[in-house]
Amino acid sequence: MSKKTKREHHEEHNDESWLLPYSDLMTLLLALFIVLYGMSTVDARKFEQLSQAFNAALNGGVGVLDQSSMSGNAKNTPNNDSKSQQTSKQNMSQLQKRNELMKQEQEDLEKLKKQLDQYIRQSGLTTQLSTKLNQSQLVITISDNALFPSGKADVKPDARVLAKALSGMLEKFPAYEILVSGHTDNVPIDNDEFASNWDLSFARARNFMEILLLNNKLDPKMFSPIGYGEYHPVADNSTEDGRAKNRRVEISIIRKYQDPNQQITITP
Repeated sequence: MSKKTKREHHEEHNDESWLLPYSDLMTLLLALFIVLYGMSTVDARKFEQLSQAFNAALNGGVGVLDQSSMSGNAKNTPNNDSKSQQTSKQNMSQLQKRNELMKQEQEDLEKLKKQLDQYIRQSGLTTQLSTKLNQSQLVITISDNALFPSGKADVKPDARVLAKALSGMLEKFPAYEILVSGHTDNVPIDNDEFASNWDLSFARARNFMEILLLNNKLDPKMFSPIGYGEYHPVADNSTEDGRAKNRRVEISIIRKYQDPNQQITITP
C-alpha cells in the first residue's frame, strides 16, 4: 500500500501539462515581434497601400493606420525643415529683389516722363504731344498732324527732329520692348494708296519707327509696329475735335516688372 501511494505522489510532481499553453504563448509572442519588426521596416508606399486596403475592407473612413500615416507625413524631419527654410529664404530674396527692380524701374520711367514733358513744353508741342505713365507702360502720344500730311504716311521733315530727340531718350532703355502703334478716326480712307484705315495706321507706325531706328544705338528687335485703325479711339468720333484726338501715333515703353495689385497713374 505504501509503495502505491509513493508512486502516485511521484506522478503528480511529473505533470508537465502547463508547458503546452506556455509554448503556445511563446509562439504567439514570437509571431507578434516578427510582425512588429516587419512593420517597422516595411516600405512607406506598401504600408500606405495596406492602410487603404484595411480601410476599404472596413467600409471607408480614417482608421488607425491612416492616422499613423498622416501623423507620420505631418512630421518634418530635420532634413525637410532645412529644405523648407532654404526655400523660404530664396523666395524672400527673390521677392525683395523684384521689389527693388520694380522701384528702380518706376523711378527711371518717372525721370524719363519728366524729361519728355520738359522737352514738350520747351518745344511748344503741348497741343501735339502728351505722356502718360500707368502700371503697364509709359505712353508717348503724338498727334498725327505733327507727323504726317492728311491721309498720308510720309513723315514730315520737321517730325524727323522730334523722332531724333525721342530716340535719344529711348537709348536709356535698351532692354525694354517698344511698341509703336498707329491710330485713325472712323472716316473711311479714300485714296489709291491705302485700302483702309488699318493700312494707313500701320504704315504710319512703321514709317515713324524706321526713323527712330536711324539711331544705331537702338536695337530693332525690341521695336514692333502695329496698326489699330479706328478701333481704339480715345475720344468721340462724332466731333471734329474728337476725330483729331483719335488720329495719333503712340510710342509705348512696356514695363518689365508689373504689380497687378497696384495701379500707378501719372498724368501730364
